[in-house]
Amino acid sequence: MTTRKKKSHKETADREIVITRVVNAPRDLVWEAWTDPKQVAQWWGPRGFTTTIQEMDVRVGGVWKHVMHGPDGTDYPNKSVFTELVKPERIVFSNGGGKKGGKGVHFESTWTFETVKAGKTKVTIRMVFPTTTDRDRVVKEYGAIEGGKQTLGRLAEHLGGMATGGSAESTDGDFVIKRVFDAPREQVWKAWTEPKRIAKWWGPRKFTNPVCEMDVRVGGAFRIVMRGQDGVDYPAKGFYREVVKPVRLVMAMDHSELPDEWHDMVNPRRDKMAGKPALEALTQVTLEEQDGKTKLTIRVRLDSARVRDALLKIGMNEGWSQSLDRLDELLAKS
Repeated sequence: MTTRKKKSHKETADREIVITRVVNAPRDLVWEAWTDPKQVAQWWGPRGFTTTIQEMDVRVGGVWKHVMHGPDGTDYPNKSVFTELVKPERIVFSNGGGKKGGKGVHFESTWTFETVKAGKTKVTIRMVFPTTTDRDRVVKEYGAIEGGKQTLGRLAEHLGGMATGGSAESTDGDFVIKRVFDAPREQVWKAWTEPKRIAKWWGPRKFTNPVCEMDVRVGGAFRIVMRGQDGVDYPAKGFYREVVKPVRLVMAMDHSELPDEWHDMVNPRRDKMAGKPALEALTQVTLEEQDGKTKLTIRVRLDSARVRDALLKIGMNEGWSQSLDRLDELLAKS
């Protein structure tokens, strides 16, 4: 019996895709999220996709069959065979699948899990295709690179939800602000969920919101572009992780599109050659009835206390306070 020697990364670099992300969860928890079919169905695939697990036998030689359902209703059947499992370090499987009725896609996928510090795990996806042409076709037709990034994003959010019970619980990087409004909860909810209303109050004074797009449902996307008096735009995008009308909104927010100057203030030591780092926040908004009024609590969970403190220095508290002042004024007119 002969053992087939695996090709090195250098030998396959021209026909592979590699995507990496650090998630806020210990490696054992990441392994469980990957090998438990019930959990996999909650995060597998790009945003807007759902997944039906038909069979998942997590052992060497075991078969994994699943169907990914696109937001437009298109099905993507997949069949994989696990070829290597090293708990909790590595999962390797061969995959065959693609768009139903379309040309098939084949590749070998290796997922590795590396502890980078206590409670954090570096997850790396490496997909090796038969040829460079096959890889390029999958990137062009299926958006494989962006899809992989979004899949890792959903995994990170799923793990964060497990750790927080589905809400933004306290961490070292938390920022919390509260306000009581003399308005019924339904009115405050509308001000947070209707684009025309939120555009009137979002952001510090004298800021405008020329772009305010919101699809308020679990998995729905939003994009808001604040514009300062000097004409500089401050974009924020993300999606809704939880929507419980009229009680709670949880939004995963991505601020990586902000201007370079803003990133320099938050992280003055960043490597500019490496591009803008991901700057993400989980924002939880809760509304409570209180003697005919509404108590609003905003909890923003950031990556670390260092990031939170840097944001406080450049005016995060003042910005939120002015935004809520504007919201109070809007509600008074309603």
